[in-house]
Amino acid sequence: MVELAGVHLKLASGAGEVNILRGIDLTIARGESVAVVGPSGSGKSTMLMVMAGLERPSSGRVRIAGEDLDRLDEDQLALFRRRNVGIVFQGFHLIPTMTALENVAVPLEFAGDRSAFERARSGLEAVGLGHRLGHYPGQLSGGEQQRVALARAFAGEPPLLFADEPTGNLDAATGHGIIDLLFALRAHRAATLVLITHDPELAARCDRTVRLHDGRIS
Repeated sequence: MVELAGVHLKLASGAGEVNILRGIDLTIARGESVAVVGPSGSGKSTMLMVMAGLERPSSGRVRIAGEDLDRLDEDQLALFRRRNVGIVFQGFHLIPTMTALENVAVPLEFAGDRSAFERARSGLEAVGLGHRLGHYPGQLSGGEQQRVALARAFAGEPPLLFADEPTGNLDAATGHGIIDLLFALRAHRAATLVLITHDPELAARCDRTVRLHDGRIS
């Protein structure tokens, strides 16, 4: 599902070029769950963005779900993500002026799905929010907002899911509930999961752990 070969990423700064990723080689099988761990600034989130086609590497090969991402232009990348990738962020990233139902339905509508709202409703019911369809993000708790984000990530039934510190803004009890739900949804869909976390207990729930340090897999 994921193949990274010799991936480097360099960014310009006022102090000169900064090496974020330094020759990443990584293969992740279909259906596998992988935890990515490492200190802050080690390149974890950047590597996830490269895998999701949201950041282009300076060099190296990125092949996701059988597609070489470097051969795709921006429009093709957007279409690729729509069909193959779901992402859950630490900060929820919900649209504040849209209801929970609309937040989940929007990506489905963009994909031309005529049953977008029906599927969005089913997705929210699956995460226990069938009674909160008409509520706006500001009317929901942090845990509820992350449930909406989960429903949105899984709505299109993507084969690949990325989660970047999905419990980072939640208390311990709420976070555990979100993780249980994440793994249950992932198992039900047989999706590949790449999970960034600082929590060793959470990492231990994955099939494998990958450690990053200073832009390299250690």
